Amino acid sequence: MRTTRPTSRDVAAAADVSVATVSYVMNGRTDRRIPDITRDRVLEAAHKLGYVPDRSARMLRRRSTEQVCLVIGGFGVPVLDQMAASLHEVGDRHGFGLITMVVNSPSSARRGIDRLRERVADGVVLAGGLHHVGAAGLDDLVSADIPMMVLSNSAPADGFDVYREPETDAVRDAVDHLVRTGRRSIAYLGHEREVAEFHAGRPVDSDRFAGFVDALESHGLPVRPDLVVPGADGRAEGYRAAAAVLGLPEPPDAIISASSRAAVSAIWAARDLGLTVPSDVAVVGAGTIPEAQVTRPTLSTMGPDDGADFSDAAEMLFDRILHPRHGDWREISRPWTFTARGST
Repeated sequence: MRTTRPTSRDVAAAADVSVATVSYVMNGRTDRRIPDITRDRVLEAAHKLGYVPDRSARMLRRRSTEQVCLVIGGFGVPVLDQMAASLHEVGDRHGFGLITMVVNSPSSARRGIDRLRERVADGVVLAGGLHHVGAAGLDDLVSADIPMMVLSNSAPADGFDVYREPETDAVRDAVDHLVRTGRRSIAYLGHEREVAEFHAGRPVDSDRFAGFVDALESHGLPVRPDLVVPGADGRAEGYRAAAAVLGLPEPPDAIISASSRAAVSAIWAARDLGLTVPSDVAVVGAGTIPEAQVTRPTLSTMGPDDGADFSDAAEMLFDRILHPRHGDWREISRPWTFTARGST
């Protein structure tokens, strides 16, 4: 006599937990802390019911992977870390897992696109590396008909939903603040790509840099090429870049960094050179990080509000996955703000 196989819902009911918790325990995932007592309860219920996860059969039956792919340009970027956390939290509620791909070159972007077109995930968040993906790669993902959300301040909401964080107003506010406090020579520690584009005379695809240039020009101040240097891609790079510009014959009296982590390093570099922040040099970072409020002096930042929550963006993606449809493309816009602290 044929009997019905127990499901994860049966185990969840027997153990008095959520289906997502059953999925975590039975698939051996460790990216979320499950109390030992809860884990034991799930395993005991599964044993009594004779439950065995059959993920491959479920995938074939649903024609879905129950996975969302977060495509990022690199690790350790605050907005991407926060977005991943929200995707994990919201995905848990809907029974989805999260996988990641690192896109840090055109070749890795192409490999990632090819894999995504094979439907290794039910949805995609393109949260970095967009310049590596390119317009053609974006078109390929749209044509594959995969629910997708793109983090971009310039891409149109056409074929996918968009999450935006407009930055230029916050950068202008930061420059205005520096000028009001007497700063006239402002350095820019940028990401390697945007600095290379600037020095090559090409258009710079960066809201941050565009806001910086526009603000300087509005005050009649020049953009000194020797003060536009790479240094925002890491702590060590930020330290070396800040030390180099502060050691110039005509050093800047302020530094704007395209990342807050590099800005913290700029404060260290200034201090090691015997300079005082902000008396000798003011420092501003881009991106809200907890360290900004414990560094001495505290770091002035341009970025999303403290404690920004990306659950609305995550829900927007899962709504698209769970209720497939074309059109009605949506966007969420959360402009950056400038917060003045001790470093300016």
